[in-house]
Amino acid sequence: MASNFLRLRKPYYVESTINCSSSSDQKLVNLSFGINETRDQTKKRQAKEHHGRRSCLDSCCWVTGYLCTTWWLLLFLYHCCLPFTVGHEMPELMPAARLKREGLKGIHPVVLVPGIVTGGLELWEGKPCADGLFRKRLWGGGGFTQLLKRPLCWLEHLSLHNETGLDPPGIRVRPVPGLFGADYSAPGYFVWDVLVKNLAKIGYEGKNLHMAAYDWRLSFQNTEVRDRALSKLKSKIELMYRANGNKKVVVVPHSMGVAYFLHFLKWVETPPPMGGGGGQGWCAEHIKAIVNIGPSFLGVPKAVSNILSAEGKDVAYFRAMAPGVLDSGTLGLRALEHVMRVSRTWDSVVSLMPKGGETIWGNMDWSPEDEHVCDFSKKRYFRLSPSDNNVNNSDAKQVFRVKDPVKYGRIISFGKAASVLHSSQLPTAVLKEILHMNASRNFNSSCGEAWTEYDEMNRESIRKIGAVDKAYTATTLFDLLRFVAPKMMNRAEAHFSHGIADNLEDPKYNHYKYWSNPLEMKLPDAPNMEIYCSYGVGIPTERSYVYKLSPSNKCKHIPYQIDTSVDGEDGSCLKSGVYFADGDESVPVLSAGFMCAKGWKGRTRFNPSGINTYVREYQSKPPTSGIKSTTHVDIMGNIALIEDILRVAAGATGEEIGGDKIYSDMLRMSERINLRL
Repeated sequence: MASNFLRLRKPYYVESTINCSSSSDQKLVNLSFGINETRDQTKKRQAKEHHGRRSCLDSCCWVTGYLCTTWWLLLFLYHCCLPFTVGHEMPELMPAARLKREGLKGIHPVVLVPGIVTGGLELWEGKPCADGLFRKRLWGGGGFTQLLKRPLCWLEHLSLHNETGLDPPGIRVRPVPGLFGADYSAPGYFVWDVLVKNLAKIGYEGKNLHMAAYDWRLSFQNTEVRDRALSKLKSKIELMYRANGNKKVVVVPHSMGVAYFLHFLKWVETPPPMGGGGGQGWCAEHIKAIVNIGPSFLGVPKAVSNILSAEGKDVAYFRAMAPGVLDSGTLGLRALEHVMRVSRTWDSVVSLMPKGGETIWGNMDWSPEDEHVCDFSKKRYFRLSPSDNNVNNSDAKQVFRVKDPVKYGRIISFGKAASVLHSSQLPTAVLKEILHMNASRNFNSSCGEAWTEYDEMNRESIRKIGAVDKAYTATTLFDLLRFVAPKMMNRAEAHFSHGIADNLEDPKYNHYKYWSNPLEMKLPDAPNMEIYCSYGVGIPTERSYVYKLSPSNKCKHIPYQIDTSVDGEDGSCLKSGVYFADGDESVPVLSAGFMCAKGWKGRTRFNPSGINTYVREYQSKPPTSGIKSTTHVDIMGNIALIEDILRVAAGATGEEIGGDKIYSDMLRMSERINLRL
C-alpha cells in the first residue's frame, strides 16, 4: 500500500525533473543566440515556468499549514485555559476532596470498561513500513503522530482481516493494558483520567481499581477468541472480590463498553465452550452495581452514516466548507475512502447500529420523539410534579413542543422531500426490487485496488438506490447496508443481532450474537444488583440524515454523501442535511435511557429478577466544557457524575443518591413505544 502511495506521486517528480531540464536547456539556447532580456522579463518568465509544477506542492503546503495552525491554536487555547480545565481543578473543587472531608471512603472495588476508540492500541508485529514501532502506540496517547509520519502504513496496521475480522497476516495490534491505556485519548484530551484522580483521593489504587482493556475493533466474542479478554475480566473481578474482603464490584462502562459488558453478563454465566462457565448466580455474587456512562444500549444513527459514507455532521460540515479537500485526487488524500476501507473491517462498528427496528426508532410517519423541539436555545421548561413524571426528585423536566413533527423514523432519506412528505406521497419502489433487478456485482478492474465495496457495485444500482424521494427506516436500512457493504455485513451479522425477541426462552437466544442486544437477552438473576443509565442531555445529537448522490462518478469514490445544502427554517431540527434530537452529541436520549426508564423497569421479560434501574441525566449548562460538560466523552469529567460514582463505590444505593433524575422527554418517549414487556 505504501508503494501505491509513492506510485501516485512519481509522475509529479518525473515531470518536475523534465521541466527543470527543459528550462536549463532553454537558457543555454537563449544565451547562444544573444537574446537579451531585462531582469523583470526574466523573473516573469521564470515565475510562469515554475507555477505549474509548484501548484501541487503549494496546495499540499497550504493544507498542511492550515491543519498545523489549527492544531497549535487549539493547544495554545488549551494551555491558556489550563487552570480552568477539569484535569487541573483546584483540590477543593474536585468532588472527591469534599466527600473525603465528609468521611467518604472507597469500599467496593471498581472496574472501568472503555468504549469504542477510547482505548489505546500498540503494535506487537508489523510490516517493514512499521520498523521502530514495536510496542509503540498506534492509537491513543501519542499514537496519532504516526498518522502524519506514515499515514498509509498506519491505516494498514489498524485494519483487520476483511473475512475473519481478526489479525491480517503479519500484523498484531493489541490493547494497551492498565489505566494508562485509556486515561487520555490524546495529549491534553482526558478520557478516564479525571475520574481516576477522584477515585484515588478516596483510597483507590491498583488493588481495588482496574481498567478492563480490550481491542475495541473486534466483535465482542472475538475479543475472547483472540485475546481471552472476557476470561481475564472474569478472573480480575473474582480476584478483586476476594482481595477486598468479599466486597462486590462496581463496574463503570462507557459508550460501546456498555454493550461489551452486557455481552459479558451473559457470557460469564453461560457454560463453556461458548461462555465463561461461571454458572447462574455469578453476577449476583460478584457485582454490586453497573454505572453505565453515555450508554448506547439501542445503538446510534451515526453508525449508519459511518458505514454508508464515512461521514457524520462534523465531516459533512468540513466537506461543505472546503469542497474537494477530503476527496482530492490531485493531493492524493482521498481521506474518506481510506477511513471507510479501514472502519469496514471493524466489526464493532456494526454493534452500534440501531436496535429494535421501527418499534423503537419509528417508521415512515411516526417516531417516539414526535413533538420534540429543536431550538435548544429557546426551549421552555415546565415544572411537573413527581406523579407526572414518575421520578422521586424535584428537578424540573423539559416538555418539548413543536408545530410540525419531524419524521425521525426515516434515518436515511435521499432528498429533502423524502424526509418530510407523507409516506403515501413517496414512490412505492423498494430496495428489494433493485436487488432482484441488479443483483450482480460489477468489479471494475481498471479501478485497481478495491478501496471500498462500492468499487464492486453495478453503477446503475448505485444510481437507483440514491434516487431522490427514497427513505429508509431502522428496519429497511439493513437491506440497504447489506447491499452496499455485503462483506462487512455478512461477517459482522454473524456476531451481532439488532431485532426484538418474540420468545426469550427460544434456545437460539443462547447464541452469543444476541448477548449485546438488550432486546434479545435477559439480565442475570441478580435482584440485589443495580443498573444506572447515566448520560448527558440538552445537546443537539444526530438522529437522521438527508443524502444525495455524489457529483463524482470516478473509480474509488464514495457515491453518496450528506446533502449539506439542505436546511430547515429557524429553530428547525434540520441543519446542513442532519436532523437533530436530544442527547449528548453522540448518543440520542432514546438509546441511552429507554432500557432503564421502561425496558428493564421493574420485573419485565428482559429483567425477570427485577434488578433496580435508575435514570441519571445530567443537564447541559454553560460552559459547555470542563466540570459541567455533558457531551459524550467530556461528561467523564462532570463533577455531578463523578460524585454519583464515588457515592455508589462507597456503598450508597440508587435510592440514597436520589433515585431517577430526569430532565429530558425520556418518559414521554417511552410511553409512545409499544414494546411488549
